[in-house]
Amino acid sequence: MLVNLMQFYLHDFSEIREAELTPHGTFVYNYLDYYFTETTREAYFIRADGHLAGFALARGDVDDDGSWNVAEFFVVRRHRGRGVAREAARLLFARHPGEWTLSVDHNNERAGSFWRSVVNEVAVGAVAEVDGHLPSEPVAVTRLRFRVADGDG
Repeated sequence: MLVNLMQFYLHDFSEIREAELTPHGTFVYNYLDYYFTETTREAYFIRADGHLAGFALARGDVDDDGSWNVAEFFVVRRHRGRGVAREAARLLFARHPGEWTLSVDHNNERAGSFWRSVVNEVAVGAVAEVDGHLPSEPVAVTRLRFRVADGDG
């Protein structure tokens, strides 16, 4: 199921990152297996009104600084603009109180607005933004770093 959803996600993302199809007519995502073999990676399905609506992939950057990172996040077009993504993101952050990071491609303005809005809702304290072409990213991104409080405040 996640493999199929990943193809829709990569199709949408190909407009931003100019990804090409393989000769078999699919997109390549090299890290999906790791979400089932590494304990520092987690995959979640997003549901809306009982229907499959997308997915979220998160990873713990244990070798970096211990923060959690939103690796990939996708809601199918049918469920966009209805608060589904916002609620799913809030639930994701609540699973791991503490430090979080996420990167938004400069070419993805809609995602940038969405993530700034959600992060400002869930962040405790200041939200740090770093713009540029980070060594870990193939294109220019804005990286958000913030802290999420536990359920007690």
